[in-house]
Amino acid sequence: MKNIKSYTLAILIIVGLIAAVGSTDTFGTAKPECTEVQQYPVVSFNETPVQYAQVDEFRLGYREFGSGEPLLMVEGFGATMDNWNETFIGILATNYHVYIYDHRGMGYSSDNNATPSISQYADDAAALMTALGYGRMNVYGVSMGSSVSQQLAIDHPESVQKLILDSSTYSIRIPETKILRGFIEAAANNSTLSEGIHEEARANLAWKGSFDGLSSIRKDVMLVVGTNDVMTPDPVSVQMAGEMNGSWLVRFKGLPHVGSHYAPIEYGENALAFLGMDESPLNK
Repeated sequence: MKNIKSYTLAILIIVGLIAAVGSTDTFGTAKPECTEVQQYPVVSFNETPVQYAQVDEFRLGYREFGSGEPLLMVEGFGATMDNWNETFIGILATNYHVYIYDHRGMGYSSDNNATPSISQYADDAAALMTALGYGRMNVYGVSMGSSVSQQLAIDHPESVQKLILDSSTYSIRIPETKILRGFIEAAANNSTLSEGIHEEARANLAWKGSFDGLSSIRKDVMLVVGTNDVMTPDPVSVQMAGEMNGSWLVRFKGLPHVGSHYAPIEYGENALAFLGMDESPLNK
């Protein structure tokens, strides 16, 4: 068993349950303190121009907000950058230079007709960082974007600073994710959906998973999951956290898949706390 080392992250106890992970054995129940609600600046996707980065033979559309250390947001299955919660992105942009973008073949991004794969999407993220002028970035991946971010940290470890994995699984072929797999299979067979979504579905179904590579991720990692997530249930995140040294696990009580849509302030402040801390279990 991995050595157990607990860390107190008081700012994270706004909602739900928190575990400081060098293992998954110890959980604490957290209750919010009565504090004044902080006001955050508002961002608008519609009023923020789309920019384009040339990556190999195609272009990735992106938007940027805020200033500071770079933070790349990796979107989930079937979604575009317009589907992020504006409040959530606005909170992150108070401290970080936030980049949101569309996967190849989705939204504002073009494609080069390559065979889609989770590894290819991870390669795209690494290439986008380079095109934006960064050697590495903090990364926040949600749902399929979490799968891409895991693969990014495994295939391009030099590109990742801190890593947040939200609504995660290491494979869609495990029993716990049968609802997610059924959803993706249905999308793959739905002729009314776009080719970009079909490509993402094929990439997910072909993905062999990341479990064997999780222990190789030597980064500060935070896993975030809602306890009512039926797509990527929280026991999967518990299992993943146990495989990664330098990881925290935050469980938001009662929230579903992609909880930032339902509790953007809590998710945003949670991310800021993790990204801003200096203490790391990797140094213990």
